[in-house]
Amino acid sequence: MLLQRRLDEAEQRARRLEERITGHEDTEKRLLARIDELERAGKRQASPFSKGDPKQKPKTPGRKPGKEYGPRRFRPKPERVDEEIDVPLPGACPECDGEVEEVGVAAQFQTDLPPPPPLIVRRFTIHVGKCGGCGCRVQPRHPLQTSDALGGAAVQLGPRVLALGTHLNKAYGLSWGKVAHLVDGTFGLTATRATYCRASLRIAKKLEPTYEALIQTTRKSPIVTPDETGWRAGGHRRWLWTFVGVTTTVYAIAASRGSDVVRAILGADYAGTVVRDGWSAYRCLTSATHQTCLGHLLHRCHEILEVAKQGQAKFPHAVRRVLKRALDLRERREELTPHGFASLRGKIEAEIDWLLTWRPTYEPNRTFRGHLGRERPHLFTFLYDPTVHATNWAAEQALRGRAVMARKLSGGSRTDRGAKAHAIHLSVIRSAEQQRKDPVPLLMATLLHREPIVLALAADVG
Repeated sequence: MLLQRRLDEAEQRARRLEERITGHEDTEKRLLARIDELERAGKRQASPFSKGDPKQKPKTPGRKPGKEYGPRRFRPKPERVDEEIDVPLPGACPECDGEVEEVGVAAQFQTDLPPPPPLIVRRFTIHVGKCGGCGCRVQPRHPLQTSDALGGAAVQLGPRVLALGTHLNKAYGLSWGKVAHLVDGTFGLTATRATYCRASLRIAKKLEPTYEALIQTTRKSPIVTPDETGWRAGGHRRWLWTFVGVTTTVYAIAASRGSDVVRAILGADYAGTVVRDGWSAYRCLTSATHQTCLGHLLHRCHEILEVAKQGQAKFPHAVRRVLKRALDLRERREELTPHGFASLRGKIEAEIDWLLTWRPTYEPNRTFRGHLGRERPHLFTFLYDPTVHATNWAAEQALRGRAVMARKLSGGSRTDRGAKAHAIHLSVIRSAEQQRKDPVPLLMATLLHREPIVLALAADVG
């Protein structure tokens, strides 16, 4: 009997092992198929935009009808009219050549660009002197001059065109060659791409005090949303960081992806609120209040569910339900009483605590459960403070709109000096946009001062 019982137990273990082997073989087949699909997609020219076959029943394009559509907008009539054009009736009907009788008059408005203005060519007659006391050379400078250079370097471009070229390159992603082509084709001002590139480096050098001031201002921001992405400088691996404050944004390109960069920008004693993803480098801010990005957690649930089977999908499904309930509760804050809101919030927290007591055996679930356990104190900060967002969308937009676009077009920077200049320009331009200021006059003001100045971008922070 004992031998028979042991034989039965051995057969049961063998069956369980066979089931696990079969499950692993199915998972391996799915993963190999996915790898093959990604490798083939990477070789196609349109791979970044291809997402497989179209849906069988796609949603109707455009806005939804009804209340969700929102108010309809039309261009308002202009307050002034610079040019009146009368459009008379034709002498005969274009269809049948019959006589046409006027029955009314209607008005149509059109706002267009004026023709390019003629270029302004300035000649500065500079009176150079010599001090009778110490014998030093004295050369005055007009407020419109951008440089003291004379001789072979006396023929220069003005501050507006150089500032515009830098703005087009950094804010809109145009290469220096396209900047030169656009300015030449639009205004008839011919210059090489190297001219704009060197001017951008000079502007960045003068913007360094402003950049340092933006760092100090961002440290005082009550909420900061950081993020990072890959970068290249001279072919070497770098990381482009962004720290989005209330009215300022700071970019930094560094060789490290560690906490040293976080401390260098925000300071080790930053005590505001940090809305970030789950990257461990941000945990060095022990004095700050943290909010983990729920968007990243939901995406991780989706990734596990793509390859999970049967019981393996139970844990990510349960986590996703709790996180979505938290987001729904955020939207209902105004509808509920404070007591009712706190009660529902407590139930959500109790449910996530219960999920953290699970001991999943599937490796991706076990890893995900460990990550949730580390991030548990920071999952629902947005349910306590309505000014805190549940995701780090601000930093994602700051990276996608500037850094990722430039990285796709240029592959990064050629030198570390160019990388530093790129980060400085992005910081100034993005901060100016946050404060609803035109970046071009600010870049011009930097060029027109002989010594570096601190632009008034940090003064508007409360």
